[in-house]
Amino acid sequence: MAVDLGGTTIKSARYNAHGIPEETLRIPTPSSKGPDAVVAAVVQAAAALLRPGVRAVGLCAPGLIDTDAGTVRYASNLGLRDTPLAAAVADAVRLPVTLEHDVRAACLAERQLGLGAGVRDLLVVVLGTGLAAGIVSDGRLLRGATGIAGEFGHIPVHADGELCTCGQRGCVEAYAAAGALVRRYRRTGNTAQTAADITARLDTDAVAARIWAEATDALGRALVTSTVLLDHQRIVLAGGMTAAGDRLTDPVRRSLRGGLAWRTAPAVDISPLGADAGLLGAALHALTATEAAPGPGRACRDAPAQAHTSRTA
Repeated sequence: MAVDLGGTTIKSARYNAHGIPEETLRIPTPSSKGPDAVVAAVVQAAAALLRPGVRAVGLCAPGLIDTDAGTVRYASNLGLRDTPLAAAVADAVRLPVTLEHDVRAACLAERQLGLGAGVRDLLVVVLGTGLAAGIVSDGRLLRGATGIAGEFGHIPVHADGELCTCGQRGCVEAYAAAGALVRRYRRTGNTAQTAADITARLDTDAVAARIWAEATDALGRALVTSTVLLDHQRIVLAGGMTAAGDRLTDPVRRSLRGGLAWRTAPAVDISPLGADAGLLGAALHALTATEAAPGPGRACRDAPAQAHTSRTA
């Protein structure tokens, strides 16, 4: 089973041996966002779906994640700092528990069960309120020296461009994230609650069309940088903004092709796994890590990129 800790919702699911959810639960993330309340809610979400036959629990969360220690080092929007989340859940459920970054978990699911199956060099970019990516290089999921590999949203695409919440200027996240789209659109005097409000107006609103074009161009520019650096075989887009379909992929592909003068652009497609890819990936991570290094609260840093679906997680 798995629990996905998000900024507004905590999702949990119990999966069968074929990766199909047999039971799911959604509860709101505590509004106080304090560490004790958040940890208690994650424990509640895990315990609620605990059934005989469950062998492991996989957690995923945003922020700076220490997978080895099962600790959320820092997640500003959740109020967590050096929080031993995996150990807290393991103490409650008395099962092996692992913790992975939510986007890396989604990348793991994509690598094993989605469009990335069989792809040894893969980039999965999750487009939501912010932007982040999971990277598979030569068949292995990358975490980086400090565990923050995949901060795709902070690739600079415009010198002295928009101010990003990270403090840098010109980051792709300041143009192409859902939050940035809404903010930039509202700055023109128009009203929108979500990025979907803006994409619904692309054919009738010139301002919406311009901001969307700037967003997709920025995303394509960032993909150029990533592709030249890491030589992706395939790029998969995931997250809520992919609901735009071809209105997203067509201009992004053009921008990517236009920025690669001497290399063929990798394929760019939308993930078929939907919004729960991170949840599924967390369950897969728990299962592979448990088989590699069983023990309550332990996480395996180098869990193989191969699905093991012979047991329930």
